[in-house]
Amino acid sequence: MTHAENETTISRSPEDVYAFLADGSNNPAWRSGVQAISLKSGHAGALGAVYRQTLAGPGGRSIDGDYEITAADPSRLLGFQVVAGPARPTGAYHLTPVPGGTAVRFTLDLQPKGLMKVLAPMVQRTMEKEVFQLANLKAVLEAR
Repeated sequence: MTHAENETTISRSPEDVYAFLADGSNNPAWRSGVQAISLKSGHAGALGAVYRQTLAGPGGRSIDGDYEITAADPSRLLGFQVVAGPARPTGAYHLTPVPGGTAVRFTLDLQPKGLMKVLAPMVQRTMEKEVFQLANLKAVLEAR
């Protein structure tokens, strides 16, 4: 299993952090690889919502990265499953209230299969880059 994780503390309430993360249209504001995103089905931020997402892939190619919200516990947990694209990790944002803000832990997991096993080191690096973008999330939310 390939795993990546990062944590930061954001000087905003768990409700504010959750609301921002649950609305997929906010992704381009803090995730550098997101080229385009739109709600494909369901209600924005709700369990079962699917977002159509285009990401910057290897060599500058655009790749699909659509995802579905699989866990929606406001102010505590937002989980998702990537449902389109070459890699289909599961991920979650775990929110914990702390004095002065919210501790946010971002996890990504992928069970590589077939050719993906050969590409596991590259996928691992990509997942690590993704979770380390929490610093961007912190900057964006604290500037609001």
